[in-house]
Amino acid sequence: MHRIYANELETLRDCVETCNYCLESCLEEHDVKMMVDCIRLDRECAAICSFLAEAMTRDSAFVPELARACAVVCKACAQECEKHKHGHCQECARVCFECASVCDRLAA
Repeated sequence: MHRIYANELETLRDCVETCNYCLESCLEEHDVKMMVDCIRLDRECAAICSFLAEAMTRDSAFVPELARACAVVCKACAQECEKHKHGHCQECARVCFECASVCDRLAA
């Protein structure tokens, strides 16, 4: 783990794992059609968090720009997850808001 970004990388990876868990859990819900937006945003959020983490480990010059985009996606995912009462969605919302905050700091 890159020492400069150790805490940030941990937050990003936690967000990836939480979004993937939420996505899989949404697929098991009774009315999957109600979960489509949540599933899509979980997938997008996990992907961009993973990409940002990879860029950070390479000391990419684009980290601030990628972090700005990541914050936008994390916030959108969190807001969608908040709409659902399921525990996995509520936890995902919490983690995504936390990750968005980290991304905002990286973008500054």
